[in-house]
Amino acid sequence: MRCLPTFLLLLLPLLATAQLPDHSPTPGGVAVVPLGPASSDTPPRADYYGKRVSVVKNDGQWVALVGIPLKGQAGPDKLIVDGRAHHFTVTHRDYPEQWLTIKNKRKVNPNPDDLKRIRQEIAPQRAAKRHFDENTWPDLVMHKPVDGPYSSHFGLKRFFNEQPRNPHGGLDIAAATGTPIKAPAPGLVVEAGDFFFNGNSVFIDHGQGVISFYCHLNDIHVKKGQRVERGDTLGEVGATGRVTGPHLHWSVGLNGTWVDPSLFMPDDQRPEPYSTQTE
Repeated sequence: MRCLPTFLLLLLPLLATAQLPDHSPTPGGVAVVPLGPASSDTPPRADYYGKRVSVVKNDGQWVALVGIPLKGQAGPDKLIVDGRAHHFTVTHRDYPEQWLTIKNKRKVNPNPDDLKRIRQEIAPQRAAKRHFDENTWPDLVMHKPVDGPYSSHFGLKRFFNEQPRNPHGGLDIAAATGTPIKAPAPGLVVEAGDFFFNGNSVFIDHGQGVISFYCHLNDIHVKKGQRVERGDTLGEVGATGRVTGPHLHWSVGLNGTWVDPSLFMPDDQRPEPYSTQTE
């Protein structure tokens, strides 16, 4: 009998089953949509409003992981799988407001030179957010990337210097400058650099379009094209970009939209509910 190479033996459990994120079909959540029996190791092609969706195998079934935008609306919805519609329902979810004062006013109202830089930075960040490594199967269990208390929830309706801005697309974890940031799961670094609003930032593709994002770093310890394992150091906590103090902003993305990272985390590492959270 022919023996399989070691790397294939390690991969087989991921092909056989994936520990799924929580099914939370709300704006900013994840709709876990069963697609039927997995008769081969080639997943079906799934798209949600023109963006490719992560499809994984779970207990002999193909399952789509649909990231629902924070600005999505409650009601009937669908994704297209190999040309056919699969329906699901998005339920309502409301998020609290958060009002922040930013001392560097250019980070709220950029000047013309800032705007030119911001426009140039859109393409590489968008490409990283939408990156899709179809040859890698993701480990969907995300560990907390830095030690520290949660200082800001996902999804908050944000106001900077009393001006409305995009809702908060990640979790903030407060920590001292220089605190190590660890990769929450294996993946490939698809972008690393300094950006106007986000400061020093790292994007990782964990496979099948599951993306994680880390920003406001004091220092970056990885480079684009580098593969990392869970627990590898990505960089250090800092206060670069648009911030009120040192912390890590951590996002997780599916099909080009940020979703609640806590849906991927072990129960004992998740933030407390809003009612008991200090913002």
